[in-house]
Amino acid sequence: MVPFAGWTLPLHYGQGHLQSHLHTRRHCSLFDVSHMLQTLVYGRDRIRFMESLVVGDIAELKPGQGTLTLLTNEKGGITDDLIVTNTSENHLYVVSNAACADKDLAILRDRAAELQATGSDVHVEVSDNALLALQGSPSMARVLQAGLSDDLAKLSFMNSIATTVFGVPGCRVTRCGYTGEDGVEISVPAGRAVELAERLLDVPDVWLAGLAARDSLRLEAGLCLYGNDIDETITPAEAGLMWTLGKRRRAAMDFPGAAVIMAQVKEKPRRRRVGLTCGYGVGGGQHCQLPLTSPCRHIPGTVTSGCPSPCLGKNIAMGYVEAAHSRAGTELTVEVRKKQHPAVITKMPFVPTQYYMAK
Repeated sequence: MVPFAGWTLPLHYGQGHLQSHLHTRRHCSLFDVSHMLQTLVYGRDRIRFMESLVVGDIAELKPGQGTLTLLTNEKGGITDDLIVTNTSENHLYVVSNAACADKDLAILRDRAAELQATGSDVHVEVSDNALLALQGSPSMARVLQAGLSDDLAKLSFMNSIATTVFGVPGCRVTRCGYTGEDGVEISVPAGRAVELAERLLDVPDVWLAGLAARDSLRLEAGLCLYGNDIDETITPAEAGLMWTLGKRRRAAMDFPGAAVIMAQVKEKPRRRRVGLTCGYGVGGGQHCQLPLTSPCRHIPGTVTSGCPSPCLGKNIAMGYVEAAHSRAGTELTVEVRKKQHPAVITKMPFVPTQYYMAK
């Protein structure tokens, strides 16, 4: 057990990190992610409210559809990455990072108060539900379908339904996750979360998994960890997250930091997030640079995440380098404890994703 964002969370269970990671890829695992902040936004002006804070096109979301989007600040930096779902029940369902929970909630409440003062109809409510993530191809769908009356084959990636799961009413099942695998996150009334978790764990294919596997799985999938790979000093253009900006929003430039972000799109950002494969294990905070044999050898960079890849059998990392030297195949060195080790910029995801798209 380790401290994390004010919570005490499991780093790994009895089978250990490596086996847990591989089991998620080959079968499926259950992650308790109840530390994430879940909020509900009500009112006829809820979409205008949310679009005043994030870069995504929330208005285009169909009932039950969600999207990854970014809270940005006036300098174009990323305040948090979160998932916003336009539910079929006439409210928005928002999931935010635990490390950003306090500041996110303050931003949401302050903005709601501003709009309410001008006569807008919007209300923010914190959900006290637990959140369970069942992740892994191909077992997840088979395991969960046994407890659903809904046809899971009709639920595409980033779509959500309110339903009963293994006899527990009041759940929300969203086909998404943080592993790169086909998976779901289940928002469940807190008083029945243990019951649901135990029911899922009755299936031999389902193992419990902790933070260590969650981190190595998301890195293999090329997904950002807030506070490491993205933060308030990094823009969507630098982070390679411009796909989160809807076409209409780009044209309107009506989100925080729009002028800075769109100027970077036009002029190209100075640095870019890249994947790295390394000859030595590295972690966040290490420095990388072009090899001494390069004519541009003094170009600096920073590693933001890194770990040995259980699936690939080699070290992988994520970091930032100057945009001019961010092409895949570029050779770098990474400095670890004053020693330099070879690395190569590599396309992400490192391991192909298995997100499910309904036919």
